[in-house]
Amino acid sequence: MQTVKTLHMLRTALAQLRAAPGTRIALVPTMGALHEGHLTLVRRARAEADHVVVSIFVNPKQFGPNEDLDAYPRQLAADAAMLEGEGVGLLWAPDAAAMYPAGFATNISVSGVSDGLCGAARPGHFDGVATVVCKLFNQVQPDMAFFGEKDFQQLAVIRTMARDLDLAAPHADRIIGVPTVRETDGLAMSSRNRYLSPEHRAAAAALPRAMQAASAALAAGAGVDETLAQLQAALLAAGFSSVDYAVLADAASLAPLDTLTDAPARLLVAARIGGTRLIDNMAVPH
Repeated sequence: MQTVKTLHMLRTALAQLRAAPGTRIALVPTMGALHEGHLTLVRRARAEADHVVVSIFVNPKQFGPNEDLDAYPRQLAADAAMLEGEGVGLLWAPDAAAMYPAGFATNISVSGVSDGLCGAARPGHFDGVATVVCKLFNQVQPDMAFFGEKDFQQLAVIRTMARDLDLAAPHADRIIGVPTVRETDGLAMSSRNRYLSPEHRAAAAALPRAMQAASAALAAGAGVDETLAQLQAALLAAGFSSVDYAVLADAASLAPLDTLTDAPARLLVAARIGGTRLIDNMAVPH
């Protein structure tokens, strides 16, 4: 596996990978601190492409002033070893100066899908996501890119950005969402889980349980408002300090739903426990 840290080195390495006609390249963008969820994306990418490029970049533009940029785990050597073990061909690991050179002045904002949910709680977050992912797409020019469905709103923002800007690589329909990978107790895998104390980690398993119960209730015809209120109450009773949102939304537009329809719907939740903000989402049967 090659590890490159400058754009010139990246382009040279990509030219080598593309030397054979018809070569397909997949991109898996990450912020490092890799876990089984990330490796699942890598394996899916390897199954569909000839070469896999993984990026590791802790993007300062998607962190707010009171968020955990400085504390966010960085373990490049360990991450690189895991990726090499999975057969990744190229690791793109720029620093902030390489990604945002002096004088950088461009911002990409995707309205609509970014407005509510995490977008309301974290102003500017999805501008940072859209900007860095657009740069990654332009830098790597992948044939396809893989993202986890755990960050469901992020996936919607990226697909909308790629569609609206007519990105040539990857096309919006080649931005592939991979189902959330979960721990044995159901908690969605996340780099932020490591912030939890043992007590809070045990209590956090109430999140997927409460969401599964709410999803089943909605599918059985229960009222949306009542079900979401019960979901929030269950989380607070389990030890969560607050619930940023618990929303039933249209799976495509992320517009809130007052009732379940024939269109695909998603239950999305963000809640805080022990100072850590956890997010999760689940499809609601209809």
